Order: sequence, then C-alpha cells, then structure tokens
Amino acid sequence: MDATFWVGAAFLLFIAILFYFKVPAMLTGALDDRSAKIAEDLEQARQLREEAQALLATYERKQRDALSEAEEIIAHAKEEAQREAEIAAKKVDEAIARRQQSALDKIAMAEAQAEKEVRDAAIEIAITAATAVVAQQAKGDRADDLIATATADLGRHLN
Repeated sequence: MDATFWVGAAFLLFIAILFYFKVPAMLTGALDDRSAKIAEDLEQARQLREEAQALLATYERKQRDALSEAEEIIAHAKEEAQREAEIAAKKVDEAIARRQQSALDKIAMAEAQAEKEVRDAAIEIAITAATAVVAQQAKGDRADDLIATATADLGRHLN
C-alpha cells in the first residue's frame, strides 16, 4: 500500500462525494442557467436592435417628409413672392397712370384758365378800343347812347 494507492483512493472517494452531493448536476445547472441568461440577453439585444432599426427608419421617413414639406413651402413662398411682386408692379403702374392723368387734367385746367384769362383780357382791350374809337368819331348825346349800346352788345356777344 503505497502513497499512490492512497492518492488514487482519495481521488475516487472525492469523485464519489462530488457525485453524491450532485455537484456535476449543480455545475451543469449553473452553466445551463448562465447559457439561458446569455441567450435571453442575446434575444433582448436582437429585439432592441430591431426596434432601433424600425425607429431609425421612421425618423428617416419623417426627415424625408420634412425636407419635402420644406421644399414645398419654399416653392409656395417663391410663387407668393412672385405674385406679390406682380401685384406691386401693377399698383405702381396704376399709380403712375393716375398721377399722369392728374397732371394732364391739371394742365388742361391751366390751359382753360389761361384761355379764359386771355379771352377776358382781349374783351377788355376790345371794349376799351371800341369805346375810344366810338368816342373819337361820335360826339354828344348820340355818342353816349351809341357807346352804351355797343358796350352792352359787345360784352353779350363775346361771352
């Protein structure tokens, strides 16, 4: 009975005690639990990855929609600005036409006023000249009657 025998017997006894207390089953159970936990973590990570990809796709679609909407808004704003510019140009043209017509009206009124003043001045000169001519050619009561009648007739005929 040498030491090798006793080491072998102790080893076999140790292995028997391990099997008696079901240590290999406990180790296998612990490893199975750990394996199940790792598998569960992997499944959860896969689900999170799928959710993240779906969320990313949703945000990318929203971003494309927002860019599309922004482009539409810009196009609409450009069209609106163009319309407003055309309206403003029309209003400016109308204002210029109104002012031009107003100026023409003022010129016509000034011409009419000047024409009336010239006519009135001509009438005054004609009356004065006629009075002077009649006064030089006619004398006495007859001259006074003639001057009065001519003056009244001249004013009535010229107006």
